[in-house]
Amino acid sequence: MSIDHRLSAEHEELRRTVEEFAHDVIAPKIGDYYERHEFPYEIIREMGRMGLFGLPFPEEYGGMGGDYLALGLALEELARVDSSVAITLEAGVSLGAMPLYLFGSEEQKRTWLPKLCAGEMLGAFGLTEPDGGSDAGGTRTTARLDESTGEWVINGTKCFITNSGTDITGLVTVTAVTGRKPDGKPLISAILVPSGTPGFTVAAPYSKVGWNASDTRELSFADVRVPRENLVGEEGRGYAQFLRILDEGRIAIAALATGLAQGCVDESVKYAKERVAFGRVIGDFQAVQFKIADMEMKAHTSRLAWRDAASRLVQGEPFKKEAALAKLYSSTIAVDNAREATQIHGGYGFMNEYPVARMWRDSKILEIGEGTSEIQRMLVARELGLG
Repeated sequence: MSIDHRLSAEHEELRRTVEEFAHDVIAPKIGDYYERHEFPYEIIREMGRMGLFGLPFPEEYGGMGGDYLALGLALEELARVDSSVAITLEAGVSLGAMPLYLFGSEEQKRTWLPKLCAGEMLGAFGLTEPDGGSDAGGTRTTARLDESTGEWVINGTKCFITNSGTDITGLVTVTAVTGRKPDGKPLISAILVPSGTPGFTVAAPYSKVGWNASDTRELSFADVRVPRENLVGEEGRGYAQFLRILDEGRIAIAALATGLAQGCVDESVKYAKERVAFGRVIGDFQAVQFKIADMEMKAHTSRLAWRDAASRLVQGEPFKKEAALAKLYSSTIAVDNAREATQIHGGYGFMNEYPVARMWRDSKILEIGEGTSEIQRMLVARELGLG
């Protein structure tokens, strides 16, 4: 029995459409946004009109009725050209809208998802804290229920939060300690905080090494009051919910990292066919050919890994280990390919006008965000019955 790993006609049409959009619309403009550290609202609006922010959500909530494989295909094609735009989509879908879709009340879904799916509004995911990092279970942000008003009162700080301070950010779903278990361990819940709520302060954008055309900020909450109904899912289940969100998000990051790795191949092939040294184009030299062949091997293998994890998710099969493997491998080879692409470009690879310089700067965060490489190894080891 043969196994066909090729995409369906619908998935291939989506992939090709996003590929054309990335090359025709994003590529000519994104360098200027990146150098100015400016959020690309015009591009994001166009992505919204294309339905990219609604890809994995049902039509009844304004989505496109697709699946997580479709989202991954879009992310890979976007990241072949630029990762700032890709991470805006990834965070908007996986971290902004997905918690509401998976765990929110029907009222929350109908209130927020249509605008999120249309790209008219961005949502954010407030998990990481200044003293927490990988220890997301060590949440210090608190939320106390004021029985006299029926409101949650939130106090604390979140950091490194993507899409949290744009002009179209509408909400942040925040994890906070809402009580204690009998053994003293914290009850962590998820609470929806609309942008502009009194006491909710969004700091200035971070000065980052990469992803310079995406929005990343620190958030602070000082006696922020939101209605009891803004609880997302069950009280005390917020941490477990967000672990599920991160499992899915790792597939998305793996797709994004694969796109960056493939973009490095694309740019290196193009440059190797044009750059002349010692009287020949450098693509004639075996040393360059072998570098690019190895880069293509890594990108191809990474693609197989994230698509396998996505297929398991779509089929309702266990996918935690496969998602961790895909995220670990793809982020590693994205850094590898970015380094090699910069080397192939020589001095020009150090110039911001060349896409590989941007890819080199953007690649490192992929080994850190949504679970460091060390965390992925821990997850894989646990799935193997170790520890």
